[in-house]
Amino acid sequence: MTAHASSQEEAKPRRSKDEVVAGFHTKSDKIRELAKAGYSRSEIADFLGIRYQFVRNVLVHDERIAGRAESDRRTQARAKSDAVTSLHEGKPYPAKVRIEPNGRVEIPPAFLRALGLKENDPLILSLDDDAIQLMSLPASVRRAQAMVRRFVPEGVSLVDELLTERRLESKREDDDG
Repeated sequence: MTAHASSQEEAKPRRSKDEVVAGFHTKSDKIRELAKAGYSRSEIADFLGIRYQFVRNVLVHDERIAGRAESDRRTQARAKSDAVTSLHEGKPYPAKVRIEPNGRVEIPPAFLRALGLKENDPLILSLDDDAIQLMSLPASVRRAQAMVRRFVPEGVSLVDELLTERRLESKREDDDG
């Protein structure tokens, strides 16, 4: 860009604040439009007769939403490129994911759907030789039950044995007391 072109842009007058906000009814919409037009937060606050903090909150909130939307677009693009939504024998194909800042790993939605998991469900993380394993809480309980079951003879109920032992112990306590 030439020096002449940049000076023409600088000389180009901004639209008046009244023109910018014409047709907008909410303060938040007016704040957004004035910011797009190049007005500073303090100019916006003074013009609308509101606190600077309100202007800041509206603009920061919009930035966060825009950041989340961009993150969602990147996640969807990764999911498509990794063919996560494709199924093989009823299971999602293996997917390549990256370790994000603070050790975060995003689990592709197809995997969560396949396991019936949703946001904020607890997961159990374990290290198995050289692999990291993630299990839902119910899956972890089933695995523990299966491990214990290997040491219990068939036809034996641990609950019944525990109740019998507790009754005998209670009877001994009554006899001693």
